[in-house]
Amino acid sequence: MTLAMPAPEPEILARRDELIERLRAILPTQNLIMDETARRAYECDAFTMYRALPLVVALPETVAQVSAVLALAAEMNVKIVPRGSGTSLSGGSMPLEDGILLGMSKFNRILEIDYENRCARVQPGVQNLAISKAVESRGFYYAPDPSSQIACSIGGNVAENAGGVHCLKYGLTTNNILGLEVVLMGGEIIRLGGKHLDSEAYDLLGLMTGSEGLLGVVTEVTVRILQKPAVARGLLVGFSSVEAGARFVGAVIARGIIPGGMEMMDKATIHAVERFQPCGYPLDAEAIVIVELDGAQAEVDHLVGLVETIARDEGATTTKVSKSEAERLQFWAGRKNAFPAVSCIKPDYLCMDGTIPRARLPEVLAGMDEIAKREGLQVANVFHAGDGNLHPLILYDASIEGEMERAEKVGFDILRLCVAVGGVLTGEHGVGVEKRDLMGEMFNETDLDQQLRVKCAFDSLNRLNPGKVFPTLHRCAEFGMMHVSGGKTPFPDLPRF
Repeated sequence: MTLAMPAPEPEILARRDELIERLRAILPTQNLIMDETARRAYECDAFTMYRALPLVVALPETVAQVSAVLALAAEMNVKIVPRGSGTSLSGGSMPLEDGILLGMSKFNRILEIDYENRCARVQPGVQNLAISKAVESRGFYYAPDPSSQIACSIGGNVAENAGGVHCLKYGLTTNNILGLEVVLMGGEIIRLGGKHLDSEAYDLLGLMTGSEGLLGVVTEVTVRILQKPAVARGLLVGFSSVEAGARFVGAVIARGIIPGGMEMMDKATIHAVERFQPCGYPLDAEAIVIVELDGAQAEVDHLVGLVETIARDEGATTTKVSKSEAERLQFWAGRKNAFPAVSCIKPDYLCMDGTIPRARLPEVLAGMDEIAKREGLQVANVFHAGDGNLHPLILYDASIEGEMERAEKVGFDILRLCVAVGGVLTGEHGVGVEKRDLMGEMFNETDLDQQLRVKCAFDSLNRLNPGKVFPTLHRCAEFGMMHVSGGKTPFPDLPRF
């Protein structure tokens, strides 16, 4: 299946030179990338199946510059695609041939650390892991920890509402931010929330988090920092089948135990990880579950005993409890490197992101395997088992004709299965381009129209990251959100796809 993007608008392409000249008045020349070869570095994000050459790349360094660029784009009716570190797995920052790619990587400073109020103000280009590094000397950390945390930016985390291995207990990005500064499409600057716990009036902070760059450009984030738990211990539990591992996950949660993290890997992933970075995973296991328990010493000791008992009751073939911090980190090292590790099986993979009710894990895991086999492909499973957020890695070789298309079909069918069992299309990677055309599987036309009305309230001309999330591009005038004079709508040639 080929994912179509809006056709480039000739009017914008024809005014490229004028646009660049006006951008020069806002940004230093070294902050503009105009050369075709240099722009190639930005032609895709981590969703590499689809690429496009941006019209121009702008790299602002101040909020005033961001505001001026967006105001110019609104005046000239030019599209804007915000980009953080380019680690999006759903094509959320895939550029447009008739759009400015607004790179936020120069916004890379931690502005303030407020231990008294347990928060930090950071710019959106700050790397996720850098926040924890900055506060670790005082015994604090930032909880959301996606696998790409050494590279992904906090602004991108806000755009996609990123999670990570510890989101089961500590929540996603939306649960760990207190405030945002956002620039709207016309250049207006707004502040949402702050250092206080709850925001007043409508929850616009929650609305902006996970909006995938469709509503505004984030220029500052106030994050919540937490004190590190006194103790954290890991358990590495092996099972003779994936289904047994899935039942163990459900049994732990059913006992009222909420681990700091609970991750699962199947045999293909285990073997790939051990070849890539040996971690001591049991090679005879069909599946392993990594469980992390944290808190006070007495609490953790008690919970470790309970989880060991549950593991035995559910038929675990092996159980290993970390005896040191180094060993606990070693358990997690394999999980953190699982994605690059599978390249030893096949050179390419497509990572999906459906989320399902935990009770349906055994059924869905078996269903995914069957779907892949029908297309002659293999799936390696590694995922956030505790909250049912699946990350099946569909393995293929792009150099073999037709394999990429079959991988896409497998991915689409897996997501349809997730929705069919009561789940959702995405848990943390976002919709972007990748899942856009499946939105109709989960939402009816009325649902989507209502979401589009929200988009139109912020961006009535649909210039911010168009072609993402919504399967059909509507004019905001269709929802009564645009002034119409004499029966004529502004920009009547706004494309549909």
